[in-house]
Amino acid sequence: MGHLDHAALGWLTPALSYVMACTGAALGLRCTVRALAATGRSRRNWLVTAASAIGTGIWTMHFVAMLGFSVAGTDIRYDVPLTLLSLLVAMVVVCAGVFAVGHSRDRGRALLIGGLTTGLGVASMHYLGMAAVRLHGDVTYDPVLVGLSVLIAVVAATAALWAALNIKSPVAVTIASLIMGAAVSSMHYTGMFAVSVRVTPSGEALPGATAMQFVFPLAVGLGSYLFLTSAFVALSPTAGEREASASAQRPVEGVAR
Repeated sequence: MGHLDHAALGWLTPALSYVMACTGAALGLRCTVRALAATGRSRRNWLVTAASAIGTGIWTMHFVAMLGFSVAGTDIRYDVPLTLLSLLVAMVVVCAGVFAVGHSRDRGRALLIGGLTTGLGVASMHYLGMAAVRLHGDVTYDPVLVGLSVLIAVVAATAALWAALNIKSPVAVTIASLIMGAAVSSMHYTGMFAVSVRVTPSGEALPGATAMQFVFPLAVGLGSYLFLTSAFVALSPTAGEREASASAQRPVEGVAR
C-alpha cells in the first residue's frame, strides 16, 4: 500500500480550504436572505448567486485540500474533463436545493428534499473529483467511511438550507457559516480517509494535468470570484435600505400646499 499524506504542505491546505468553505457558505446564506426578501427576477438572481457561491465554495474547498494530497511512490495527475464535470455537478445540485427552498410553499418538505438532493450532489462532486485522480496504482475505498461521508454531506446540506431559511442577522450568518465550513471539511476528510492506494511503480507518463497546472489556477480564479462577489453583496443595499431610500425621496404630503 502507498503511504497517503493528506497534508503534504502542512496545515496550509486544510486551513485555506476551510476558509474557502466558510466564505462560500457565508456568501450563499447572505444571498439567500436577500432572495427571500425579494420577488420576481430579483429573487431568481439572488438565488442563482447564492447557489453559485455555495457550489464554488464547496468545490474550491475540495480541490484546495487536494493540493496537499500525495501518495508515496507515484505522481498524481487530474483528468481535466472530469474535474470540470465535478464543478458543474456542485453548481447544479446546490442550485436545485436553493431554488427548492426559495420557491416552495411547503418549506418543510422542500427542506428535506433539497437537503437530500444537495447532499447527495455534494458527495457526487467529491467522488467525481476523486475519480479524476490519475496515479500509478489502484484506488479502493472503505465503504463504511464512504457511507459516513455521504451522511455528513446530506446533514450539512440540510443544515445549510435550514439556516438559509431561518437565519437573518449577520452575526448568526457568520456563526452558521463557520459551522458549515467545518461540516464540509469533515465530509471531505472523512471521504479521503476512506481511500487506500496500492501503488504499481511505472515509468510511464500519467495522463492529465498536475495540480499546479490546472487545479491551482482554477481554484484561485473561483476563490477570487467568491471574494469579489462578497464585496458586491456587502455594498448592495438591502430591501429595507432601498425602501427607506425610496420613502425619503417621495415628496412629503402637504409640503407643496
